[in-house]
Amino acid sequence: MTDALKRLSDEGVAIWLDDLSRKRITSGNLAELIDQSHVVGVTTNPSIFQKAISSGDGYEQQLADLAVRGVTVEEAIRMITTADVRDAADILRPVFDATDGQDGRVSIEVDPRLAHNTHATVAEAKQLAWLVDRPNTLIKIPATRAGLPAIAEVIGKGISVNVTLIFSLERYRAVMDAYLTGLEKAKAAGLDLSLIHSVASFFVSRVDTEIDKRLDALGTAEAKELRGKAALANARLAYQAYEEVFSSDRWAALEKSGANKQRALWASTGVKDPAYKDTLYVDDLVAPNTVNTMPEATLEATADHGQITGDTVRGTYEQAKAELDALAKAGISYDDVVQLLEDEGVEKFEASWNDLLKSTEAELKRLAPEA
Repeated sequence: MTDALKRLSDEGVAIWLDDLSRKRITSGNLAELIDQSHVVGVTTNPSIFQKAISSGDGYEQQLADLAVRGVTVEEAIRMITTADVRDAADILRPVFDATDGQDGRVSIEVDPRLAHNTHATVAEAKQLAWLVDRPNTLIKIPATRAGLPAIAEVIGKGISVNVTLIFSLERYRAVMDAYLTGLEKAKAAGLDLSLIHSVASFFVSRVDTEIDKRLDALGTAEAKELRGKAALANARLAYQAYEEVFSSDRWAALEKSGANKQRALWASTGVKDPAYKDTLYVDDLVAPNTVNTMPEATLEATADHGQITGDTVRGTYEQAKAELDALAKAGISYDDVVQLLEDEGVEKFEASWNDLLKSTEAELKRLAPEA
């Protein structure tokens, strides 16, 4: 084992685990990862919960109790998922305290079926914050067009947010604008800005997956040369945008009032193409004040053979722009790709949520007492 995870942390990258299950909590595994692998946060999403709960491991007793009470399937899922998030938040509380609220965070997502409904998203975010009732929770809101005003409103109420499903640079700038707008609302309401935190989850690997597919369809030597470059270029230019926004006069006024920067979070960092090194989206996205949320396989790969050589983002912006320009010249539409990925992202989370509803409903019926 190398000490790559420590080096990554020392470079200012917070390591969060992109996974949660009751077994991980009750077995002591999460506490062990915090203690030994520099993990300082946890993210969840509908797909992660669907996988965890459908496995049945550790959920039987709670499901049986819920079945006896005759609760709806939606209520059952929220009781189960918020219980996991609450327990994980308690395990991470010492990290939260030690980092002044920056890390030690657990994220939970609003119902993905509300992704295009601003008012319902706000209501759900408030409900989740109340249900979990832990200061180190982040409520995940997707960066859809309807999500943007919801982000501003929720931040304005003093609720910390993890903005998810960001693929495009234009949308990322809109997300940062929504965060600043929310902070301005919170300030006007007399809230303590130092207690509000946020991350912006910029998705990485899915960009390469879609663009590489289009490059392979072109089949030219030039297209082949561009494989595996789009995701890193996109993320690096996102960090450039982050640096611009959080050095602006608008930000300076909020910072004086105690506001925290909204950190860029690299999401979807598990490498999907076996032709690429399995630590690509960790080694090559090292920058100060960022978060990298990793599936366990990526965390283990980084611990074993990650090559952390310092900042691999700043100083790359011209090259990154040239690589995206080359894709445009090859006939690949950036706007089309990022919109497709956002649409697919929402659909995938909806599908996972619907699968979770079905499997949980089946369990509740199986466990329900006979009349």
